[in-house]
Amino acid sequence: MTIVSYDVSTVDKLGRSRLRKVAKICQNYGQRVQNSVFEIFLDYAGFLKVKSELLKVIDDKADSLRFYYLGEKWDKRVEHFGIKDSYNPEGPLIV
Repeated sequence: MTIVSYDVSTVDKLGRSRLRKVAKICQNYGQRVQNSVFEIFLDYAGFLKVKSELLKVIDDKADSLRFYYLGEKWDKRVEHFGIKDSYNPEGPLIV
């Protein structure tokens, strides 16, 4: 389990475009848990692919991208309070 958080500068049109691209990449691989925070559950090779895609999009002079590696025992390291029920990425997928 990896937490990805980002802060993309949106003061210009290019920044707003980067923000949409970063969000889309994260949505393709994980679950949005807050506006700019995603939980991504992938093996290491898959994670490296996501990381590479994100690093190609951001502007490292204006944006911020953070990765928090929680590992296999992630469920013991995450506490949730308030609205938006949590989900289990290892649980059954209902389509």
